[in-house]
Amino acid sequence: MSILNDLKARFIGDQATLALDDIQALILRSRPEPYVGVHAMLHIDEAAGGRALLGRMAEHVPSAAGWTDDRDAWMGLAISFEGLKALGVPQASLESFPLPFQQGMAQRAEQLRDTGANAPEHWDDAFAPGACHIALTIYARDDAALALALDQAMKALDESSGVTLVGRHAFGADEEAKNPFGFRDSISQPLVAGSGVAPLPGQERAIAAGEFILGENSETGKPVAMPEPPELGRNGSYVVLRKYESQAGAFNDFIRGQAHASGGDGGADEELLAAKLVGRWRSGAPLPLAPDHDDPALGADPQRNNGFDYSRDPRGMVCPHASHMRRLNPRDSQLSILTDVNIHRIIRRSSTYGPKWRRELTARDDRGERGIYFIFISARAYDTIEFLQQEWINRGNFIDLGTERDPLVGLHDTPGTFTIPQQPVRRRIDGVGTFNRLRGGEYLFMPSLGALRWIAGGGWQ
Repeated sequence: MSILNDLKARFIGDQATLALDDIQALILRSRPEPYVGVHAMLHIDEAAGGRALLGRMAEHVPSAAGWTDDRDAWMGLAISFEGLKALGVPQASLESFPLPFQQGMAQRAEQLRDTGANAPEHWDDAFAPGACHIALTIYARDDAALALALDQAMKALDESSGVTLVGRHAFGADEEAKNPFGFRDSISQPLVAGSGVAPLPGQERAIAAGEFILGENSETGKPVAMPEPPELGRNGSYVVLRKYESQAGAFNDFIRGQAHASGGDGGADEELLAAKLVGRWRSGAPLPLAPDHDDPALGADPQRNNGFDYSRDPRGMVCPHASHMRRLNPRDSQLSILTDVNIHRIIRRSSTYGPKWRRELTARDDRGERGIYFIFISARAYDTIEFLQQEWINRGNFIDLGTERDPLVGLHDTPGTFTIPQQPVRRRIDGVGTFNRLRGGEYLFMPSLGALRWIAGGGWQ
């Protein structure tokens, strides 16, 4: 059963309390498995033409009222700060947005630790400062459905003036939903209070809707500050989009080399080490539930593959504290730096692009054709990504590991280390490289459907 089908089975419509008919479906709707799609980046050259295009595109953006319905394809739309300016949104409204959003991702490079190989001067042209005004994402079940949805979007663009397509990138994955490193991706998603989905036995509690939907109460008991007027801000959210080029061959070489250096006898040792780095086996089975070997049936079962905590593994002997999964969602782990993990939860809509991972890949095969669009949605998106980049990804103090960085998405200017707790002494692995290189990104605002119409119609006039 796919994640989307699992959510559909657990949806109880009369228990939904959110304004689902005003929220973009992409906020709540998980991607299908398998999936294909396109990311498109648009630049607005003339305000009236941009608003006209927005009005046409809004007709094709479904609401969350039917977010568990069967759909062949669906679209999500988000706008950058420079895009809102180009659309003619009044200055008073622009100034009501968070400062990081106003500045844009490139200008926040220092806060994001986007330096060296990840610095903005190395980004794709579509993500040059001020280039991406509107980001469109289309998800589809198959190529035929994608072609129809893409034709609709391109027709709307062709009928418009004053808007330029500055970037377009296809993505997709088969029914295994693997990322560029061969691991099932986007398994752990927060349950949003008021969305109408019943929790699974043992699942983490639902997170307050205001952590994801502007205007709703957050984990603090109050709404997060939202843009003004309410017609613009309410029922919207914020989006972080980051495009990574994955060094899958270099990752394979690293795993092979380290397994051999430790006296391993081949595949099984390589797979265990890879699972320790990630926190899950390639199938998606989590180490806390499958500590010794992969369990593909568990990994493919959304009813079970996320039903765990770390109460029986406080020292990280099974799933290392330094693993990618445990870093980005510590759950009930004891952290050295006190943090409310529930205000750092994110809805992920990441997408893989390029050829599927293969075990025989080496660094010589890394030519920039594989990667992932890391996309997440949160009412605190900018504070969250900058916190994650500074504390949980590119440092280790919060888990008593000093300068140790995330083994998958950390920036390693020099070869880094990865610590695996063991008895009698822990094992420290050297030579961790930068396996995901940033190639661009932007801070975006995902308006409600009402706000899309408000902007398209120049509701401030």
